[in-house]
Amino acid sequence: MSDVEPGQDVASEKLLVVDDDPFIARLLEIELAAAGYQVRVANDGQQAIDLVADDPPDLVITDVMMPHVDGFELTRSLRQDPRTATISVIILTARGLSADKLEGFAIGADDYIVKPFDTPELLARVRGVLRRKREMKDESPLTGLPGNNRVQEEVEAKVTAGEDFALLLVDLDRFKAFNDHYGFPRGDKVIQDLAQMMQAVITDVAGGEGFVGHLGGDDFVVVIPSAAAALAADTIVSRFDQSAPSYYDDEDLQRGWIEVLNRRGEPQRYEAIAVSIGVASTQRRAFAHFAEVMAIATEMKNFTKTTPGSSWAIDRRTT
Repeated sequence: MSDVEPGQDVASEKLLVVDDDPFIARLLEIELAAAGYQVRVANDGQQAIDLVADDPPDLVITDVMMPHVDGFELTRSLRQDPRTATISVIILTARGLSADKLEGFAIGADDYIVKPFDTPELLARVRGVLRRKREMKDESPLTGLPGNNRVQEEVEAKVTAGEDFALLLVDLDRFKAFNDHYGFPRGDKVIQDLAQMMQAVITDVAGGEGFVGHLGGDDFVVVIPSAAAALAADTIVSRFDQSAPSYYDDEDLQRGWIEVLNRRGEPQRYEAIAVSIGVASTQRRAFAHFAEVMAIATEMKNFTKTTPGSSWAIDRRTT
């Protein structure tokens, strides 16, 4: 019976085994390679750090008790470096004390296996950690925010549980013209700033109780308690309008518009980019599924686009 999950390409997944016991390290290397993984071995934490810097693995399996740099120090080092912070870590040790396990999880380990272990358990733990890592990869490469699938999962979970929430569908107006005029690097900067600003708004308005997702392009979703929806939308609009002038050259800013060729090849003037937000809320109605939530939020967003400048609109109709 195969240990490979359907649709799983283990040959592309890289593992680093870190153990100062050559017998254990070799045993792990053989078992994991037999399961189809690409496996490298380090004899201590410092060598592991060097190997990770050279070619980051998907998963590190590390012993705790090692000379120079132990497993806890290695894990802490990986988590503190933005370049390695997302590498999964399984701590493997003979110490099965609860305090040791808690310390391992507290510094960012994904799983903890106590020696002696059997191979089926080890492979199952490895598959589980790597599966969670693959699921977490559903994110925007530009902003690092959750992508479409995770947005849908977040909303569907709230709908199924009957939880209170509001969904803010956030879109930039005239962003294509801005991109065409100034180029993608400056457009990307606007998108990244907007993503960071909305995360800050969730913290300020709802104490961090919320979720920001990036659907792609200039389309975002904010999920937040319904009572905070109006303030969150108003704050996003206000903060974006304060920062928008900084994205323009002085000459364009003073003139009040930029000129870009339209689809017919004719020069057309475009005013400054603005943000439009449509809000669907459970405060007065219930939703049956994700698509219904998005449909209401899209309707509200399209309505706001009929007004000049940045604006937001919330659906206040009952079911």
